[in-house]
Amino acid sequence: MITSTGNAQVKELVRLMKKRKARDEAGVFLVEGPRMTGELLEDPEWRGQIEKVWMSESYARRHESGANAGEKATALPDGCRTELLSDAVFSHVSDTKTPQGILAVVRRREYSMQDVLGEDPGKALVAVLDNLQDPGNMGTIFRTAEAAGATGILMSSDCVDIYNPKVVRSTMGALLRMPFLCEDDLPAALEDLKKAGIRVYAAHLEGKEFYDREDYRRGTAFLIGNEGNGLREETARTAECMIRIPMEGKAESLNAAVAASILMYEASRQRRN
Repeated sequence: MITSTGNAQVKELVRLMKKRKARDEAGVFLVEGPRMTGELLEDPEWRGQIEKVWMSESYARRHESGANAGEKATALPDGCRTELLSDAVFSHVSDTKTPQGILAVVRRREYSMQDVLGEDPGKALVAVLDNLQDPGNMGTIFRTAEAAGATGILMSSDCVDIYNPKVVRSTMGALLRMPFLCEDDLPAALEDLKKAGIRVYAAHLEGKEFYDREDYRRGTAFLIGNEGNGLREETARTAECMIRIPMEGKAESLNAAVAASILMYEASRQRRN
């Protein structure tokens, strides 16, 4: 068991937790908590991506003894590399105020455009995010996209780091199930979507049509812009149709995640009917 925060492995773990550059160079991300770690371990494809599982002393003791009958134990498969940390050291490493006692270092999976569009591009439903910056918004959009039946997410490379521990946590596991791509040239990627038969809609204050008057039963992509500035002009220009969400009162705009949720669920409603 490691009992010192000065340990080289602990220092590297802290670096991965706090520094995007370190995560990018290593090609990994961190998952914290029994729920998401358990999901990794239960999925054969993700289980093979786990580099190491770290546990606090009290978490390991609690699950070895089975003392917490109401808490589901995270079963570690044979051959899974594990390391034990004292509770104080685990708290030092953790990104949460109340550490849950287990985290995993995981190798990233690479997705293709085909993954984002699904098996039938004619039925694709894609959320396209342009310079989105809030970790909570990103996590909410991932969760809502999965719940609404979206096939994938496309985002500009200057969006908030999808592997930021706060973003990972806020996706509530949707990050493990929702294909996504980060693009340096988002307008070019959108042109590729259109060539694949996807109709591109921009959620925009200058939209002439209300969102619920369009037909989203075919391949559809919704463009969602930055929280403060909206869509960049070069991104908005790629849209075949600008739509808006009607608002009463003095509200000038909606939260990015709320707007994305309204649009994706309208597409879901139309497809159910």
